[in-house]
Amino acid sequence: MPKMKTNSSAKKRFTLTGTGKIARKNAYKSHILTKMSTKRKRNLGHTSMVHDADMGNVKRMLCIGK
Repeated sequence: MPKMKTNSSAKKRFTLTGTGKIARKNAYKSHILTKMSTKRKRNLGHTSMVHDADMGNVKRMLCIGK
């Protein structure tokens, strides 16, 4: 059986943390930033964790074991 291929778009967007969680970047930080407050833009710059409901799909795209 051939090897599983990692989804190329997923490997660019998600990183695995040391504790096994999956980190992601926040949306709404690419353009039309003039109407946003500085505080909101600063907080969107931080990373977040993938929600438990989406963890299975993301792990499948990254070919990470269950």
